[in-house]
Amino acid sequence: MQQTKSQNIFITWLYWQFYEVPKFLLEVWQNYILFALNYLSLPLLLKSLFAPWRKYRWNYPRGFDAGEFVSTLISNGFSRFLGCLMRIVLIIFGIIFQVFVIFAGLAILLLWILIPFVILTGVWFVFFY
Repeated sequence: MQQTKSQNIFITWLYWQFYEVPKFLLEVWQNYILFALNYLSLPLLLKSLFAPWRKYRWNYPRGFDAGEFVSTLISNGFSRFLGCLMRIVLIIFGIIFQVFVIFAGLAILLLWILIPFVILTGVWFVFFY
């Protein structure tokens, strides 16, 4: 920014409006996307999709007891099903939130770039209509 001090204030404003701030907004937008990805733990949820819910696991009995074995098998299967179901709900919520962050960032960036044109159009309408 040191070299722009000797330039025209209009050129300096154009540089700031259309280069520096959009670059900053893209960095902020990237940080929000990464924050949402890490906060909602989407990669971890995908890796542990079929893990038991909250690590609820029953140990199989020693020896051979068919009833106890089937009961433990069903309990562990239900725990894994519940874990999968809850993780799918969280993944869907995370994807929806990511899409919201992407569209919100895009809208803010476009609004920032269009602000001067909107102001000029408004001034033009005020004086000529």
